[in-house]
Amino acid sequence: MIIIVNFWLEFLGWTFFSLLLAEVLRDSYHALCHQVNWLAKWHNKHHMAYRRDLSVVSLKAYQDSQLYHDILESGLLVVLMTAIALIVGQLGLWVGVLYTISFLGGATLRYSQGTIDTDYTHLPGPLETIPSAMWVNRSYHWRHHFDNVNAYYSGVFPLVDKILGTGLSLKGKTVALTGASGALGQALTAELIKQNAKVVALTTHPDQMLTQSGVKVVGWQLGKEAELKDSLEKVDILIINHGVNVYTNRTPEAINESYEVNTFSAVRLIDLFFTTVSGPQAKASKEIWVNTSEAEVQAALSPLYELSKRALGDIVTLKRLDGVCIIRKLILGPFKSQLNPYGVMSAQQVASSIMFLAKRDCRNIVVSINPLTYILFPLKEISTWLYYRIFTKKLVEVKSDSPANPSHQG
Repeated sequence: MIIIVNFWLEFLGWTFFSLLLAEVLRDSYHALCHQVNWLAKWHNKHHMAYRRDLSVVSLKAYQDSQLYHDILESGLLVVLMTAIALIVGQLGLWVGVLYTISFLGGATLRYSQGTIDTDYTHLPGPLETIPSAMWVNRSYHWRHHFDNVNAYYSGVFPLVDKILGTGLSLKGKTVALTGASGALGQALTAELIKQNAKVVALTTHPDQMLTQSGVKVVGWQLGKEAELKDSLEKVDILIINHGVNVYTNRTPEAINESYEVNTFSAVRLIDLFFTTVSGPQAKASKEIWVNTSEAEVQAALSPLYELSKRALGDIVTLKRLDGVCIIRKLILGPFKSQLNPYGVMSAQQVASSIMFLAKRDCRNIVVSINPLTYILFPLKEISTWLYYRIFTKKLVEVKSDSPANPSHQG
């Protein structure tokens, strides 16, 4: 009995490894097709077959893409996986061989049947969901075709993109950034320019911003976020980074200021940006990054800062349920800035880490010197998400006499 159990455990382990290996090899070959000229000649047949809405240019172009890309790629995979299975000699590896044979069979069928019958990630039409973080969906793959062909290489699991740092391309993107005059704002601006992004510096202190190439400075006022609508229409990524720290103050004025700046202003900007996510491909290209800080799960020695940032973090978790666009959280530990002159990390170090993790498509970007944060935040985020998922729902339309109206007591 023990021998049988051990056999099946070993078989299942090698089976899982073989499937993962097949996907890694396929995605690695895909990446090489964009780096090696003689491979690119054949692979480009695939890109030439599709319009921006993923509709096919012609039957001839589609068949060429199947012959010169899909059949060639899957054929090479079958040979490579077969060689590995023969050398290693594990039975479970042959499942991976069969898996790659299914690629070859599907590509051959699509080529020979004389009709257009694309796979899931190339189905034409508007993109109705945001790019998935766990697997490659239509919106994720659309970005490879029409955002940056030198990124988003993965076909099923985004493992290779996470390793290569090609899970998010910032090249050519227009990125708006609040709190741009602060320490982290300036550091993020520098990092974004390195990534060939165009920066719109949103600041309540435009007089403190230095003129620099690739940066457009736009002044704004707290409470007048709606005036930024025209500016945000042309923005791909909005980074909400402004904040205030009243330290030990607990006056009514301090409470109002903390929540107004750290919570309500950020929420208004999120809702405003949501209105710009329109058009058939907007869900694939629009993003919001919100600096909620480590105060979501750790003490910041400033109670009102913690309370207002935790409220913002919880609201962001709530808004993620609607899937309007990708929302990334920046969970940052103490770094030296105007808000925290005693910070341990440097703003440049934090900004560099944010870029590193964002390019690997991390939706919760944790940068901290406190190891507990890396444990506590995921637990808090998962439990909060689940609670909101169960006990809330999106109301598309609420009528005055609808029982769905919030109940209250007079």
